[in-house]
Parts: sequence; structure tokens; C-alpha cells
Amino acid sequence: MKRIPVLVVIKLLHTAVWLFFAGCIVAIPFAGARREFRSVAVLTGLVLVECAVLALNRGGCPLTDLAGRYTEARADNFDIYLPLWLARHNKAIFGTLFALGELFAIMQWFISPP
Repeated sequence: MKRIPVLVVIKLLHTAVWLFFAGCIVAIPFAGARREFRSVAVLTGLVLVECAVLALNRGGCPLTDLAGRYTEARADNFDIYLPLWLARHNKAIFGTLFALGELFAIMQWFISPP
């Protein structure tokens, strides 16, 4: 049986984690539109936990540090299966989407009937 290189496993895991959190961020305004505010709170909590992990790791993902042990490459997507442009602008894009989704959900909460 052929061994899967460690870097490939790390990149697959990192991509799966990224997909999960990107999905949470995208789901927030949809849950807000449906007035499912408990879901908004859970999704927000999950994203904030990820933000805390990144903050505690000096703004980077711990999986990036781990992947760095197995390659000399340092392109913005060396540690994840994302296009280079998306990996490069990931925090700006999804940070903006998160903030806008939160604002939309909060607006929905304020205008929802009691």
C-alpha cells in the first residue's frame, strides 16, 4: 500500500477545516434571514473560537506551522488546497463576510416580531 505523504494529509485536513469555517460564515446570514437566531449564535460561537485559536497563534493557523515542518515552500497556499489568490486574501474576504453576515443577522433580530 502506498504511503500518503504527511504534507498531503495536513493540507487535506487544513482544507477541510477551512471549508467548515467558511461554511459557518456563509450560513450566518442565511440563518439570520430565516430568523434562526440560535443557529446564528452557534455559528458565531464556532467562528469566534477559530478566531481565538488564530489570535493565540499570532494570527496564523497552527496547521500552517505544522505543514511548515514538512516543506521549504512558503507560498500563501503551501499548506492548503486553495487557489493562491484565495489563500492570499482569505482573512480579508471571510473577515468581511463574517462582519457583514453578523450585521445582517443582528438587523434581522431587531426587526423580528416579538
